[in-house]
Amino acid sequence: MTDRQSPPRGPAPERGRMGPTRPASLIVSGLAAAALAWLLISTFYQDIPGLPWLPAVTIAALAVLEGYAAVNTRARIERRPGRDPVDPLAVARFVVLAKASSLAGSIFAGFYAGTTGWLILEQTRASYNDLPAASTGLAGSLALVGAALWLERSCRVPKRPDDDEREDRDRRP
Repeated sequence: MTDRQSPPRGPAPERGRMGPTRPASLIVSGLAAAALAWLLISTFYQDIPGLPWLPAVTIAALAVLEGYAAVNTRARIERRPGRDPVDPLAVARFVVLAKASSLAGSIFAGFYAGTTGWLILEQTRASYNDLPAASTGLAGSLALVGAALWLERSCRVPKRPDDDEREDRDRRP
């Protein structure tokens, strides 16, 4: 005979649910990336080539695509005229993409912020040449965070008027 307990009955615990992105996690990851970027750039700046433009442009393009997905998804969830109904699996994928993109965007924003800050304080010709790419990367990364949070919010199911009545009935003893 084993000492197993029967599983608890009733609603499942809430710890396995995925919730909205927390701003604190984005801020902490961005600050950690900024500190790491400052440390790396101040140590190895003389040994690395100039900052490339491709990552900054790619991040900005991702921000534009996620912004478009946010507008399109919200219109499909609200069933606006002329829009096809939304596929629930696609919405779940968009939520995962948005959560991952907001975290990646905050890390890139922190990295570009640390790099930009160091380049502003450095008074060399090379730092002035790298400053536009770094500041464009920072702007694109912040745009990606904003677009990802917008996409995540756009994937929420809107409340219906009868939902409020149902909640009131459930709260009554």
